[in-house]
Amino acid sequence: INLIIMSGHSHWAGIKQKKEIADRKRGQVFSKLSKEIEVAVRQGGKDPDFNPRLRLAIERAKDVRMPNENIERAIKRGAGELSGRKFEDLLLEAYGPGKTAIIIEAITDNKNRTLNQIKQILLQNKGKLVSEGAVKWMFERKGCITVKSKPETKEGKQINKEDLELLAIEAGAQDLSWNNNLLDIYTKPEDLERVKKNLEKTGLKIESSSLDWVPKEEISPDPETRRACQKLFEALDENDDVQEIYSNLKPEGSQN
Repeated sequence: INLIIMSGHSHWAGIKQKKEIADRKRGQVFSKLSKEIEVAVRQGGKDPDFNPRLRLAIERAKDVRMPNENIERAIKRGAGELSGRKFEDLLLEAYGPGKTAIIIEAITDNKNRTLNQIKQILLQNKGKLVSEGAVKWMFERKGCITVKSKPETKEGKQINKEDLELLAIEAGAQDLSWNNNLLDIYTKPEDLERVKKNLEKTGLKIESSSLDWVPKEEISPDPETRRACQKLFEALDENDDVQEIYSNLKPEGSQN
């Protein structure tokens, strides 16, 4: 869900600066998060302590100040305590402008409708859907925790970049990547919660945490291709069923 643009991260794989959500966008963001919560409950139960996907979804909902009653209603729908449409996950692979590799995560109650809508958006923006596995091999599933550079601990002490990297490694990070003033801390999917808790124990404020599709290699296209990709990502994000968009496009200002 591109909340932050939306957390995942996303992202457009790496872009995670929080942005104020305009009123016209707020309803769409809440709707996407409700669907994520519903599917998470249906798959793993309604107790976030035993359902990592639900725990992450609730955290993200609270990050954007989604009302508690909305969260509770989505949990009840997912548990079958309230009636509603039945949603399911849909993962699509595509190429964008300049052969940019893209993974699109969606949640839908009608796979054919969503498939056709996304196909049209891609065609209108120099992209195309590809068969399963054609793009996914270029990505790895990883946990991602984002913190700001020069964060402050609870005691108000500021931490420099080198010390922050050391803290992340000691907490169990598998890999690190700087994106402007944000540090992305990558973990194995099953280690995400443990590493996050280790970081929180040091007093660090976590900007976001999520499970992402992280490209094994990133590409740096020319400015025109980058603009075309940006336009495509925005069009995809406008679709109500699209939750997350990942690409192998190197974010501007990132350093590994």
